[in-house]
This record gives sequence, C-alpha cells and structure tokens, in this order.
Amino acid sequence: MKIESEQEMLDFGVKVAQELGERGVNVVELIGDVGVGKTTLTRGLARALLVKEPVTSPSFTISKSYATGDGRVLTHYDFYRLGDVGLMEEDLGEKLADAGQIVVIEWGEAVKDLLPEKRVRIQMRLNDDGSRDIIMA
Repeated sequence: MKIESEQEMLDFGVKVAQELGERGVNVVELIGDVGVGKTTLTRGLARALLVKEPVTSPSFTISKSYATGDGRVLTHYDFYRLGDVGLMEEDLGEKLADAGQIVVIEWGEAVKDLLPEKRVRIQMRLNDDGSRDIIMA
C-alpha cells in the first residue's frame, strides 16, 4: 500500500483500529525509520478509539497512555532511545497481559521476545518522493 499524505496516514491508522477488532488482537508493532510516520499512524488509531487528548511521540518518555472512548487504555511505546529494556520489560509485560490495553510499539526489536505472536505488524518505508510504502501483516 502506498500512503501519499499525512491525512492518508491518519486514515490508515483508523483502518488499523478496525483491523485490531477484526483480528481480536490488542498489539500493534510499528517498524520503520525515524520520520516515516509511526506516530502519525498512532494518532489515526487513537482517533478511531475516541482518544480525546493529543497523541505525541513518546521518544523521550518511552511510553504514554491515553484513555479511549470505550474505557480501555491506549499505551504507546517508543524504544528507540532505550539501549536496555530494564524495568520497562515488566511494565510492557503487564500492559500486554491486560485485555483492557491496546499497545502500540515502535522500535520493538529490544522487546521482541515479549511480543505476542498474535499482533498486527506494520512495516513502513519512506520513498524518495515523500510517499510511504506500508506492509501490514
């Protein structure tokens, strides 16, 4: 799939929320370089989940949580700056085990052994023309 604008990425995030429901999963793994649109996609996902507060990148805080419109919690992790998972491993494990959580993970290589096999995995690549190629599995 090709994404050519920020609005298309937001709309794709809405589709990802629908996909979670259809597949019965609560974990999304986002794979792609810095600036490819992972947080923008997450904003679209949050929009579909009726999150009221602004969704921002958790690059410096490692994680951010948001209340959804149906009483669940959307937790967004970014492990880019984290060399050693340490205490975050326990936090992530608790969130992954909680059916009331929807978990989005950027730069999940550091925690790959914790991630459930049943998840939505999205690979994103920035093209020279500014568009993005997306593969969802």
